[in-house]
This record gives sequence, structure tokens and C-alpha cells, in this order.
Amino acid sequence: MSVATGELLSGGRDGAVLFAGDVDGNARTPWQLFWRRFRRDRVALVSLGFIVFLVVLAIAAPLVVSVLGLPGPNVQNSNLTNAFGAPTGPSLAHPFGVDQLGRDIASRVIYGARVSLAVGILGTLTATVLGVLVGLVAGFYRGWADMFLSRLIDVALSIPILVLGLGLGAACAVRGCLGGTIQPGVGEIIFLITLVSWTYMARVVRGLVLSLREREFVEASRALGASNTRIMLREILPNLIVPVIVYASLLIPQNILLEAALSFLGVGVRPPTASWGQMIAEATPIFNTAWWYMTFPGVALLLTVLAFNLLGDGLQDALNPRTGR
Repeated sequence: MSVATGELLSGGRDGAVLFAGDVDGNARTPWQLFWRRFRRDRVALVSLGFIVFLVVLAIAAPLVVSVLGLPGPNVQNSNLTNAFGAPTGPSLAHPFGVDQLGRDIASRVIYGARVSLAVGILGTLTATVLGVLVGLVAGFYRGWADMFLSRLIDVALSIPILVLGLGLGAACAVRGCLGGTIQPGVGEIIFLITLVSWTYMARVVRGLVLSLREREFVEASRALGASNTRIMLREILPNLIVPVIVYASLLIPQNILLEAALSFLGVGVRPPTASWGQMIAEATPIFNTAWWYMTFPGVALLLTVLAFNLLGDGLQDALNPRTGR
């Protein structure tokens, strides 16, 4: 490509990308070029803005609820239901309506964002760290280590995650599991996500490491006397950052949906904690007469998962120099 545009020129010794300068002589770093490519993707930018808004909303949930003049997520008010005890629809005081217990749905949707983001982000983070570690060791050492870890991944992938979630939820329902270390609710869901999701990351990382360990820069480091640990951490691991970031961003919505599914089945987040999946489950029997109860948490879940998926696609395009965008 033309040097004047500051685009891709060639690959470096470690597989990194080398970039040319602009016509004014200013060199662009890889991250500067990433941002230049990323900001061209309007859909990804809007998705990022929505996710940032959602994170701020979740962190400042008590303040937001107070500013909007809404009651707390667990405040029950039988006066807000009609004469037959049925929930009432959206109004100025309660823009998303109330449920059959007189709880404000808008307040519960806002607090439900806390659960979804905590499970999605923290669960993905722990699963990513474990998956990268296992994939790095399996791909670099190969031999018996690769065989053992690969078979372990195969066994973990063969476990039905929903069945495992149902069993784990039933076993940890009262006093928790592992001596009370794993408590019912968010902690249990994060443990389940970590137990299952690391396998996907480990397989991706293992395949990349098998290729990278044969590259010239690894052979050069080994010839200079570098230890295996140094080669893995200083030479190979930095080259995994881009695919790990992209794949982790695509795991987050998958884990958010898993939490919603388990809460819908009654083994995820327990009442009275607000959860979008739990709210949808509670709204199912009365959907014909109280459409708002299922609609608003359902829309919140849909938009959140869609935003993370679109952001992941945008990151993949921006971080991949072969897209030519």
C-alpha cells in the first residue's frame, strides 16, 4: 500500500505489523492506526457508546433511580395494582409499569444491568485468564502436556452447560458449594461460566501458539538462551493480545445470555435480586395482560447482547490489518 496513507507495509520479526508515516512525516503506532480504523465503523462506535452508557448506569444505579424519582427495585406497593391484584401499565410515575407485587419495572431493569454486566465481564475475564494459561502451556510444550490438556478440554466441552447449571444450582441452593466458597446467585454463575467458557479460549490460544512457536523470533530467542517461561511471556503472549481481546468481546454476550437462561429456569440469580432473565420468567404467565413486564427487560437484554456482538465485530475489523479498511 502507499506510504503516504500510513497503511500496512510488512510484518515484523514477531508477527507484529509495521506501519508507515503520513505525508506530513508523522509516524502512526499500531494503536493509533487501530483507532483510526475503528472510528470509521459507525455501528461499532454506537455500540461502544451504548455499552459505556450501560456500565455507567449499572454503577450509578442507586443515584439514577433516585434522580428519576423511582422506588427501589425491591419496594412492594399493593396500591399500584388494580382491584384484581393485576399489575398496571406504564405511566408518568412508573414509565415501565409495575409487576404483580407492585415493584417498579424500570428500577428493576436498571438494577438488572448490574447482574448482567457483572456476570458477563467478570465471568469472561476469569475464563479468559484460565483459557490463555492452559492454551499457552498446551501449544508451547506439546507432547504429553498438550495431549492431557486437550483431552481435558474435550471432556469439558462435552458437558451440557444448562444441565450442569441446573445441577449446580440445585446443589448450591441452600449453603453453597465447596464449603460455602461458591454462594448461590452471581458467584455461582461466574463459577459456572469460568468452568465452561475457558475451553473455547484455550482452543483458540492453543492453535495460535502452535503456529507462533515455530516462528523465527522464537528460534532467535531460544538461540540467545531465553528460558521457556520468558519465551512464552515476552515473545508469544504479546502476539496473542489482539485475538484474545476480540474473542473475549464475543464471549461476553454469550455469558450474559447464559445467566439470563439460568435465571429464567430458576437456578441463576435468586429473588429478590433483580435479573432480566428472572423478570422474563415471572412475566411469562401474565404476558397476555401485562405485556410491559416481559417487553422492557427483554428489550434491555436484546440491546445489550447485540451491542457487545457488534462491538466485537468492529474490534475484529479494526485490529485485523488484513481487512484493508
